[in-house]
Amino acid sequence: MTPTRLSARGLAAGYRDRVVLDDIDLDVKPAGITAIVGANACGKSTLLRSLSRLLAPRRGQVLLDGHDLHRLPARRLAQRLGLLPQAPLAPEGITVQDLVSRGRHPHQGMFQRWSRDDDDAVSEALEATDTADLADRLLEELSGGQRQRVWIAMALAQRTEVLLLDEPTTYLDIHHQVEVLDLLQDLNHQRGTTIVMVLHELNLAARYADELIAMAAGRVYASGPPHEMMTATMVREVFGLDSHVFADPISGRPMMVPLNRQKRGKAQANPVTADAAASTNRPATITSG
Repeated sequence: MTPTRLSARGLAAGYRDRVVLDDIDLDVKPAGITAIVGANACGKSTLLRSLSRLLAPRRGQVLLDGHDLHRLPARRLAQRLGLLPQAPLAPEGITVQDLVSRGRHPHQGMFQRWSRDDDDAVSEALEATDTADLADRLLEELSGGQRQRVWIAMALAQRTEVLLLDEPTTYLDIHHQVEVLDLLQDLNHQRGTTIVMVLHELNLAARYADELIAMAAGRVYASGPPHEMMTATMVREVFGLDSHVFADPISGRPMMVPLNRQKRGKAQANPVTADAAASTNRPATITSG
């Protein structure tokens, strides 16, 4: 099966009189994991909303397998592309089971009733997100982290070719952040699902993504694999932060350590740069004390 291709050409988007994105050209890696990173208010969520059809472009196009996303029938698009927005809303009094089951609605039609496949998709999504024991609970009774996992379960139950997630690790402790990202990585490896997600945690983005898209001031600063993208120069120019970048001893992926004000002077006195260390795959020296 040919992986689904998602791309943008000359994309401009915004809200009312404010243009947030301007002249965006990008190709999402088919059957890969892409993480959108950048400072607050740089346009990450606006880009994801545009890629999902929640936000209509002012100029340009978003293309799914070469077809204009905004011309596709809504049900057909929902069968192929799933979205978990940053602040999803649910009806009052809905149970976890009912909410996750709504992920199957795009697959229901006038002549197609609830099936065993639907039951299996919901059960698998609940188990995968460790929320099966919450199935009969009301969503409003749950903690923020539990609710976030339930929303992810609904997105998984949809079983789409492309899955877009806006900060899927919000409200989650580090244990559940890693579990959710492991789950998405498994989904990508086992089903070939194309995953695009906005992540604030840069090191987790570098560890799990095949491609990074770094945003700055409403434009794509650069995109590419983490080992090319994750440099001290990129961190400084995108986030306004001085840092060291070196190989993660566990994953081998690039890892960023920010420098505080006291360390910056010492780092400047030390000629070993993070970019040089990353290129030679050896740790940059970090002065302690």
